[in-house]
Amino acid sequence: MPTNIESAVEIGPQTLAHHPALAAKAFGVTDRGRVRPSNEDHFLSAELTKTMRIWQTSLPDAKPQLGVDRGHLFLVADGMGGHRAGEEASALAVVAIEQFTLNTFKWFFDSNGPDAQKVLTQFQTALRQADARILEESTEHPELRGMGTTLTMAFHLDAQLCVVHVGDSRAYLYGDGELYQLTHDDTLVAEMVSRGELQPEHVAQHRFRHVITNVVGGNETGVHVEAHALDVRAGERLLLCSNGLTEMVTDEEIAAVLERELDPEAASTKLVALANEAGGRDNITVLIVRFDAVDRESGRE
Repeated sequence: MPTNIESAVEIGPQTLAHHPALAAKAFGVTDRGRVRPSNEDHFLSAELTKTMRIWQTSLPDAKPQLGVDRGHLFLVADGMGGHRAGEEASALAVVAIEQFTLNTFKWFFDSNGPDAQKVLTQFQTALRQADARILEESTEHPELRGMGTTLTMAFHLDAQLCVVHVGDSRAYLYGDGELYQLTHDDTLVAEMVSRGELQPEHVAQHRFRHVITNVVGGNETGVHVEAHALDVRAGERLLLCSNGLTEMVTDEEIAAVLERELDPEAASTKLVALANEAGGRDNITVLIVRFDAVDRESGRE
């Protein structure tokens, strides 16, 4: 199990320990699969930096200056609502998060202090804004009514990872030979399992396994955003994926690929191939991030 994982409401000033900075290497891929006529998934991998653009100076050869801090944003969105509607919903959500990150998000924070709570709160707000934006669009275009999307997102700074989630896409952390699911599925069968009404081994065959109980968008305003903060260590991998992967490939198979393939591109490509070999019944999106130790002074891994 990853160290020091806390829910959004439980983080306090002394919760998160000090850890050295970690660099992130990421690769994502999305695939239509073998059954669906179109791809309604979208993903995003981005870096945030502090930039100084010099207007005038008496010094020679003035160039834009970059700060040493590097924040990283990763997300996967799986749209629903049929052709065009699902693709439109997931795209709207990604754009809404991009705009929030550029214009509203205050990411210059002490990753070893209580500000992780503020980051989680900000991204919960971002997802609620995306929810409102999708509902606004579906109101203006009746043919898109009811469209929605899952959204699983992670923000990384130094050794701190903040995760927010809606729906049945997933976030996993892999390290020390173990795969740990960070998020909970917002599905009817997951709720039945938690109440003891359904055994986990029966979920895969249940007729209601695709019923999602919480989405960004949908038919009414309001979304519950799951949020966590945790410390990550050098060598660990973050996996964000749509259910097109997890319905086709078991956790054991995912862990085996991550154990063999240290490079995010090789691992992502292999997981998509496995999902397609198993039938590819849905769109498949995989985004893998590897965390490596870095010398903050030199910037070298």
